[in-house]
Amino acid sequence: MRSDRPIFVIGCPRSGTTMLQLMLHSHERIAVPPETRFLLPAYFHRRLHGDMRDAENRRALAKWIATDKSTRFGELGLDRAAYVRRAVEGPGSLGSVIGEAFRAYAERFGKPRWGEKRPCYIKHVDVLLRLFPDAQFVHLVRDGRDCVASLKEMPWYNLDVFHAIATWAEAVDLGRRCAERLPAGSYYELRYEDLTAGPQEELVKLCRFLGEDFDPAMCEPRRMATTAVPAHKVWHSNTHREVTQARVGSWATRLEPWELALCERVLGGRLRDRGYEPAGGPRPSAAQLLAYRKTVTRRWLSRCDKLARDQVNRRREPGPVAAMLTSGQLSSVTVPAPRLSAHTLIDR
Repeated sequence: MRSDRPIFVIGCPRSGTTMLQLMLHSHERIAVPPETRFLLPAYFHRRLHGDMRDAENRRALAKWIATDKSTRFGELGLDRAAYVRRAVEGPGSLGSVIGEAFRAYAERFGKPRWGEKRPCYIKHVDVLLRLFPDAQFVHLVRDGRDCVASLKEMPWYNLDVFHAIATWAEAVDLGRRCAERLPAGSYYELRYEDLTAGPQEELVKLCRFLGEDFDPAMCEPRRMATTAVPAHKVWHSNTHREVTQARVGSWATRLEPWELALCERVLGGRLRDRGYEPAGGPRPSAAQLLAYRKTVTRRWLSRCDKLARDQVNRRREPGPVAAMLTSGQLSSVTVPAPRLSAHTLIDR
């Protein structure tokens, strides 16, 4: 039987994940939509949404996903009412309501398998596995100096260079943790530089991990750019062109000397471990190192706070979390009977 496992593309922002999204979306069996904004909010506010065994709760959550401006559901090109109906008629779990949206997107293209690309998911792999226990994760790694240089130039990035450097360090560290802890066949890591230098060779290996045959169309992701990249995301303009290495190593002209010095000082070991050789040069100042360490500490405390709050919420969950849509999910989860609400009984 062919795989129907969900696929999540993760990594540091500006590491080429949109290009990889389009490569996967070009596969004849896989559909990967533009980034959405409903998966994590739905999970972290699950107590407010209630028990998904109740059809009316499924309806309310699906309506929020389909109509709230913050969710970007409109970019999926789906019929809102049709999605709400299938969520109500589907299994009674949080992951199922969310997964029905992605499954409907895949069906829009006549494909049996779906994925999603969102770099920040690398910080929430445990959440994604709770929602989709059979998920596969593809981590795209790019030279941290290029990621930092690119982040600085993004109109949507409102943090400083210290945060940009810490973002790459966190992504690499979390990726290493995934490689150590996730079951075999669940986590795959590849480098942006290798992918752009030899797309076919790297994509053949990626397809082998995913349990798919290689599709040559994956080497021409630009053909899918107008379909799977919203026009307003002008910072993804390069996805409309041929796969190229033109931006590899562009940090040399895009980073200030002190920014490069700080990157290489605090990321040196991680860069070398991923095959990126530091250029060498002046050392960062004590003040710059202190500012970076303060940033790292604040980010760590924030993550700890979010984790603690989620652990508390896990003890008071209103209903099932794991999706019940794929063969792997159904084999590991007992489908609970739906809980009828007062509204449902009255309607009957």
